[in-house]
Amino acid sequence: MGKTALIFGISGQDGAWLAQLLLAKGYAVHGTSRDAEAGDFANLHALGLHAQVTLHSATPHDARSVLQTIAEVAPQEIYNLAGQSSVALSFEQPVETLESIAVGTLNILEAIRFLELPTRLYNAASGECFGNSNGMPASETTPFHPRSPYAVAKAASFWQVANYREAYGLFACSGLLFNHESPLRPARFVTRKIVQGACRIAAGLQQELRLGDLSIRRDWGWAPEYVEAMWRMLQLPQAEDFVIATGVAHSLQQFVEVAFAEVGLDWRAHVQSDAGLRRPSDIALSVGDPAKAARLLGWRAEVGLSGIVARMVAAERAALG
Repeated sequence: MGKTALIFGISGQDGAWLAQLLLAKGYAVHGTSRDAEAGDFANLHALGLHAQVTLHSATPHDARSVLQTIAEVAPQEIYNLAGQSSVALSFEQPVETLESIAVGTLNILEAIRFLELPTRLYNAASGECFGNSNGMPASETTPFHPRSPYAVAKAASFWQVANYREAYGLFACSGLLFNHESPLRPARFVTRKIVQGACRIAAGLQQELRLGDLSIRRDWGWAPEYVEAMWRMLQLPQAEDFVIATGVAHSLQQFVEVAFAEVGLDWRAHVQSDAGLRRPSDIALSVGDPAKAARLLGWRAEVGLSGIVARMVAAERAALG
């Protein structure tokens, strides 16, 4: 018999790619959404997976629904990818962000502890927890300095997982994933906004693209590779936390340049800087050190910036027809 996995947040980008990976490995895959009957699950449909997974209604910050779902599924592995996922939106919805991420993680941990299941838990923390990396790639020992409500919530969830691992002996670990992209990103994320804007401008459907600070530097990876790292963490003999990143940072301007070049345009003729799009506090440089993941997981990022953008542009153009 194959393993059973439960993915909290299966409707998101990472949830869909992870479902695809686990199904290919022979898992029975279950996933949650706030309302499984009303959700459109566009990402699962895009990957042709909707009919292959079992969906449940559960809200992470509703302890009862979390406990009921975990008790019903009794999975060998749980992947906690749920919660408000936008850094920018977290400044507008700080309470929702904290509850959906930090309280949601606590409810999952408590359910595993209460049910006394031998379940292995992967928790999605974030490279955002580190804040500015001061010119040096952040490793698992770098102190946290969160600079957004999203990052604060992710840092809280990270320490909750570490506490339950140490206090109760749970197999629970967190992945400190740096930015990872794919065509399944929602349009509110700046990378998808850039790709969508470039393709629409090239097609004559849009005149200009307005962006905030183009000087920020990020460590961008390819999402389907990053979910492989999540799975590998749960196959280790003991639970450990990992930074998952490429180790290379690029400016947002470089991302823009590559995207517009991919559609045959000079970005400078179409992109306008808008100070109103800047965040109350932002990170100048965010880059991770994936050395531990390479050493213990055998994982390395293979797709670089140009490959990420090319894949996203090709998908966007196909969607536009």
